[in-house]
Amino acid sequence: MVSSASRERPHSDRRVIVGGVAALQETETGGRNQMSTAGRLAAYAAVLILLFTGAWATGVAVGPVTDAASAQPAGPTTPGSDPNHASEHDHGGAGATAPGVPDRGPTGQDPVATVESLGLSATQAGYTFAVQNTTFGLGRPGELAFTITGPDGRPVTSYADAHHGPMQVAVVRRDAAGFQHLQPALGADGVWRAPLTLPGGGIWRAYADFAPTDGPPLVLGTDLFVQGDFTPFRFADSRTFDVDGYQVRLDGNLVPGTQSQIYATVSRNGAPVLDLQPYLGAFGHLAVLRQGDLAYLRVQPITSSTPGPADRAGPGTAFTVDVPSAGSYRLFVEFVHGGVTRTAEFSVSTPEGSR
Repeated sequence: MVSSASRERPHSDRRVIVGGVAALQETETGGRNQMSTAGRLAAYAAVLILLFTGAWATGVAVGPVTDAASAQPAGPTTPGSDPNHASEHDHGGAGATAPGVPDRGPTGQDPVATVESLGLSATQAGYTFAVQNTTFGLGRPGELAFTITGPDGRPVTSYADAHHGPMQVAVVRRDAAGFQHLQPALGADGVWRAPLTLPGGGIWRAYADFAPTDGPPLVLGTDLFVQGDFTPFRFADSRTFDVDGYQVRLDGNLVPGTQSQIYATVSRNGAPVLDLQPYLGAFGHLAVLRQGDLAYLRVQPITSSTPGPADRAGPGTAFTVDVPSAGSYRLFVEFVHGGVTRTAEFSVSTPEGSR
């Protein structure tokens, strides 16, 4: 069993980053913690504007900062092949806007990828996410080994190095519980490998987020299986999360059909954390999943430049999210402080008027 909501692992060893599994573990032992009390939510709401404004301004003075203030209004996305008209960020660089092409968003990325890819299929654009062993023992340490095969049927070994690295893998159970973020290593045989322990029974979804050299950016998904009892969770909307003595608050709305801006603010014992460490090309990482079909949304950090290893900033990090449809979403924010990666999880619904 996984023992905490975020496994304390030295930041130098980032092959496996586990977050949001405490509730899953407690289900296996017969209990479940509540995310927060009504009083805490009310208190956060009362000081939301004052705390966010003051803390963010303080963080600007201490190091590289996100570029939310200079972000231009996000342009609308374009309906695509997804039944819910899902659209995503491209991983490509900035360039001129051609007639008929939507304006680029505040990250300088195209709001619509050449190939729409939400992790709903294991094969797309001639590429296949092939896992060698899809069955795992309940709570037993295992290994996720997989290849990405190309249009020629051979394992892909050359990848574009995006802001978060050449390959990112996320794993979550079908009820959107037990999120884990993996950073696998590529072997000379073209096989990616990462250690993986699944703490609950049921069907899990694995996502591979990558861009092959000279190929489109893709998110492919496939199922993993764990024998054992399965009782699905129901997540109430939440905007705050406590992990290891840190408090993380989420601001911003997910508006369907737009590039929505989301802000995560980290504090500790009531004081803003001003020395967050760089992580995957920014001062935090955000993953967003649509509840129901578990579509995996592409997210870009809003940042003026890639921070160096010695840079520090805080207390907030900003992101843009292409929101394909109305509904409920699960959001997972990762941040690094004191050399430890921690994960905060949230449940957010689109505004009532958009549903």
